[in-house]
Amino acid sequence: MKNLLGGKGANLAEMNLIGVPVPPGFTITTEVCTEYNTLGREAVVKILEEDVKKSVAHIEKLTGNTFGDAVNPLLVSVRSGARASMPGMMDTILNLGLNDEVVEEVKKHLKETSVENKEFTLQFKELNIKFHTLWSGLDTDQYIGVIGQIDRRI
Repeated sequence: MKNLLGGKGANLAEMNLIGVPVPPGFTITTEVCTEYNTLGREAVVKILEEDVKKSVAHIEKLTGNTFGDAVNPLLVSVRSGARASMPGMMDTILNLGLNDEVVEEVKKHLKETSVENKEFTLQFKELNIKFHTLWSGLDTDQYIGVIGQIDRRI
């Protein structure tokens, strides 16, 4: 199973099979990496898009939350994995599904000075940094430097 699902995916599947409570999710197989290297990004996105949408819809049904909904958002974690352990090469994006509208809705229910508000704001900032550094290829310090330059201009 590890060759197909990667280490993390296989471990989650095994836990689920033996009855350990695991949050609902889905795994994109390691074969997709091979397809990506062979076919390219655009082709793989076309291949995966419908399955990912169906999988997210299934998680929404199981949890009662909706991805992108400001009032009842589905937040997910995205983990990269491999057949073999590659320390330092794996990234995690936490709280994918947070966006400006979700943040504003949640903040309506938190006192501005509360610990929860500060923690929630920090989580949104961390999501943005992680997502954009992975997307842009900049390291974290470079990205924060770019954002600082933009903040100073505004």
